[in-house]
Amino acid sequence: MQKINDFFDIYAKALENYDSKGMSFLYNIPCTMLSDDATSVFNDAGKLEGFFNQGTGFYRQFGIANVRPQVWSWLHLTEKIVNVKVKWQYLDVFKKLIYDCDYHYTLKSDKNDQWKIILSVSVNEKERMEEWKARRP
Repeated sequence: MQKINDFFDIYAKALENYDSKGMSFLYNIPCTMLSDDATSVFNDAGKLEGFFNQGTGFYRQFGIANVRPQVWSWLHLTEKIVNVKVKWQYLDVFKKLIYDCDYHYTLKSDKNDQWKIILSVSVNEKERMEEWKARRP
């Protein structure tokens, strides 16, 4: 079975390459994304990819060139379902931290023993992003 750290390294590489198709491939369809402000359910891979296209546009605009996942913990709920806590670090081309944020994920192993995200919970990305924007010159 694919290792959790390897999975998030692949995800980070897709983010760095602004690869919305690659990011979408890491999600189960249907999947859900939650934050305090929104709940989005994606039943179509094309719509999920479109959602990621918007996000990669933001990353390009604000100079995010490197992405580092730090897997803090994971807990197997069953043999094929795991909850994972990740701190994401978003860095510029010089590898200087722009901002970081926390996410919780529920992953499920598919028929090929590959992890797929079925639930993504943004804990504080909006707040961290707004703090960073407020500090910018």
